[in-house]
Amino acid sequence: MAQRATESIMVNATPETVYSVVTDFENYARWVSDLKRIDILERDANGRALEVEFRAAAFGRSTTYVLRYDYSRAPEILSWHQTHGDLTETLQGQYRFESVGSATRVTYDLEVELLVPIPHFIKSRAAQRIQTQALVELKAQSESLQ
Repeated sequence: MAQRATESIMVNATPETVYSVVTDFENYARWVSDLKRIDILERDANGRALEVEFRAAAFGRSTTYVLRYDYSRAPEILSWHQTHGDLTETLQGQYRFESVGSATRVTYDLEVELLVPIPHFIKSRAAQRIQTQALVELKAQSESLQ
């Protein structure tokens, strides 16, 4: 069964700045702590990354997964779904960027289903950790550019 979660954070940066950080995959290694490697496998006609391979630390080991990005609702929403994963059967989600005064509310929706059976409470904690860490790191990187 897939684990679904949603979490939000306020970022003291414009939605444009936050969106540009999220879509600047080449620089993820500078600010995403669990990331070991990233490769852009395919780009669209505008040069945006369509399919991206990640190698990251997860559950005390390394995992590789490929995400395909959907820019059809950008820059308000950036969504993705997994096309390949060695630890996850399903990995899909989206970032929503909402202007709130001079700041941005970033909401991260995530759905994860692992290939190996793991108790629900562990999956739940893992999903929450992924979201919280991603949002905290995104906030720090975006605010450093202001």
